[in-house]
Amino acid sequence: MHGEYKIPGGKLVVVDVDVEDGVLRRPRVAGDFFLEPDEALDAVNGALEGAPADTDAAGLAARIDAALPEGTVMYGLTSEGVAVAVRRALAHATDWTDYDWQLIHEGPQSPALHMALDEVLTAEVAAGRRPPTLRVWEWGAPAVIIGSFQSLRNEVDAAGAERHGIEVVRRISGGGAMFVEPGNTITYSLSVPEALVQGLSFQDSYAYLDDWVLGALGEMGIRAWYQPLNDIATDQGKIAGAAQKRIVGPGGPGAVLHHVTMAYDIDAAKMLDVLRIGREKLSDKGTKSAKKRVDPLRRHTGLPREAVIDRMIDSFRGRYGLTAGKVTDEELTRAQELARDKFSSPQWTARVP
Repeated sequence: MHGEYKIPGGKLVVVDVDVEDGVLRRPRVAGDFFLEPDEALDAVNGALEGAPADTDAAGLAARIDAALPEGTVMYGLTSEGVAVAVRRALAHATDWTDYDWQLIHEGPQSPALHMALDEVLTAEVAAGRRPPTLRVWEWGAPAVIIGSFQSLRNEVDAAGAERHGIEVVRRISGGGAMFVEPGNTITYSLSVPEALVQGLSFQDSYAYLDDWVLGALGEMGIRAWYQPLNDIATDQGKIAGAAQKRIVGPGGPGAVLHHVTMAYDIDAAKMLDVLRIGREKLSDKGTKSAKKRVDPLRRHTGLPREAVIDRMIDSFRGRYGLTAGKVTDEELTRAQELARDKFSSPQWTARVP
């Protein structure tokens, strides 16, 4: 069995391993990492040899740590990363380059339709009728998007939203509220087969699916990193937030929706007038104000929003390949029905009052 794992902020780890009588046999760890001394690699392989095949990643990492020679130095490598690569091998996980990725980047659409498209396209990937898809959103109107389990009244100041003409919609994924305005926000979705994140914990799947965009930001001169559970941050504050939803496929493995909203620019005063951002929520991020929490891409890059998006797409294409596609007529019809009947309905928006 073969497994690969690109450690976020680190290097690629490759593991080939057999399973016999319920235990790991002949593990071979390789990759473009740095490891000293040389015999540390034998210690890693030795720690994995004979481990029960159902040992979780934490258990495998503990075995590796206990076996490493004193003074071992790892660069671009962690014991946890090796363990994840083993679990991905055992789970028969796929890799980004195993797929023909499709790009969807169409004109501005309503907030409710964007919510519906996420659900429809990811369900199509789960059913095997659509290839893995990167969809870049264009917003047709300003909006607040609340998480699936958030309280509407606790998160949104209804009077402020009405005063600024801002629509409130609820998405299918968890996480916190997003404040978006056309021209000030960059949002994208990844709809991927569940096999791509097999062997990863829920937290690790966020880091894994965010890794490409960290690379794209780095190419634009932005030092950014994944901040658990679902933020992308710089030394000045949060630059983006992610959310996920698992969708079960018909009679088999499903798909994962991973969507990210990035602040290109922001009207902080308007955001504070619309969102109820409590002091406790701010304090746990180590900041004193909501303005300091958000670190817009415009200031970092000096580039127009469209240029930032183009560079992100080019970076993805250079890594994994990407062909232009579109929402099919059937997908659009289903999404329009869902936008009307579900995502525009007060029952859904206020399902947690």
